[in-house]
Amino acid sequence: MRPDSAVAIPAGEDLRSVMPRLGRAHERFVLSHKSSSCVRSVVAASWQRCAGSGVNPEARMPPVRLDEPALSEYRSGHPLAVLVPMFRELLGGRDHIYAVTDSDGTLLWVEGPAATLRRAARMNFVAGAVWSETEAGTNAPGTALVARRPVQIVAAEHYNTLVHPWSCTAAPIVDPASSQVLGAIDVTGGESVASPMALGLVRATARAAEAELARRGDVSQHAQALTQAAPGTIRLTALGRDNAVAEFDGRVVRLRPRHSEIAVILALANAGLPGPRLAVKLSEADIPPVTLRAEMSRLRTLLGDALLGSHPYQLRRPVTLDFSVVLDLLDQGRVADAMAAYPGPLLPSSEAPAIADCRTALERELRAAVLTSGDAVLLRRWVNSDWGVYDVEAWQALESHPRQRCNGSATPSYLASKLSSGIRRSRSQRG
Repeated sequence: MRPDSAVAIPAGEDLRSVMPRLGRAHERFVLSHKSSSCVRSVVAASWQRCAGSGVNPEARMPPVRLDEPALSEYRSGHPLAVLVPMFRELLGGRDHIYAVTDSDGTLLWVEGPAATLRRAARMNFVAGAVWSETEAGTNAPGTALVARRPVQIVAAEHYNTLVHPWSCTAAPIVDPASSQVLGAIDVTGGESVASPMALGLVRATARAAEAELARRGDVSQHAQALTQAAPGTIRLTALGRDNAVAEFDGRVVRLRPRHSEIAVILALANAGLPGPRLAVKLSEADIPPVTLRAEMSRLRTLLGDALLGSHPYQLRRPVTLDFSVVLDLLDQGRVADAMAAYPGPLLPSSEAPAIADCRTALERELRAAVLTSGDAVLLRRWVNSDWGVYDVEAWQALESHPRQRCNGSATPSYLASKLSSGIRRSRSQRG
């Protein structure tokens, strides 16, 4: 048995020369459950687990367990969702696809060239399918989750023969706070994926992801302290989420999108609003009074009469709104604290005119403060965010920053061009 090497192909050999003996070793194991000397120990151990679990090496690949609505809801709340722009930038390529799984091996994101995605779909390597070892046999993401280490699996090292034409490299991502495995990242393709370079890239991306999670954890704690509500008040959290959360009297209430819009608008209108004016702020289309009264009645049921008044509609206690906290910090010139308290746009999916205006105004003000701050750390946080990843001006500001040039970590100049192309392509597709 070969030593437990993370790299699949021995030095001085290539994938094509290794494939025949791996094929023979796989066939021997399926027939006798005996491993050959050419099989790495990490692969042999995985084959033994598959055989012990009754995995069929000739079976069709695992079914898709999550349909599109369920998948969309599940991954929107997954802790790795905030890192997808990073994965896309670091792992995207022309000759392979990349995937992100949860801790059970369910594929949450699978992206790459259309032709390669179509080929991968034939073996159900698609978002929503479960690629754990017990469902799909030995494979890089599934085995990496079991071994809790980076894994490279090539050709006939896969337990299922349908996957033998492919090679893949994966690494688990561990939550820095809890030490729990959150999921895995994977690149899947041909010979280019069966290389030490691919293994190094995936390993480095996993470490970068864990570092970013640790930073976000620190930021989240800091932001929570900044927005802590005083006793007897309402704490309303609406940045970076479509369902606002209201906290009061020891209760935590998650609001529906329409109720979230109403609560935010009332929080920003200290004196309250009559029904017709509230309706205009909620929609460009007419909202019948009976419809608005019904929504307010349902919201009152959640919050209670003591918190939600009528004639005019108003919140009857002082409100600490995270949106207003960020604005106050910007007014004080505390840009770093404002970034720490800003997890994302205000109710990002809302089309209510008042919400859209406030969302745009805050994002513009925060962006301007970051660009003029002269702080490379804040610039990097901005361009690494979902809302700043296509901000060409911010990338250019980061690239030209003296600190970046001095430490040799300047953003490549071609990146701005790449981002510009991405924006143009995105706009043309929407058109």
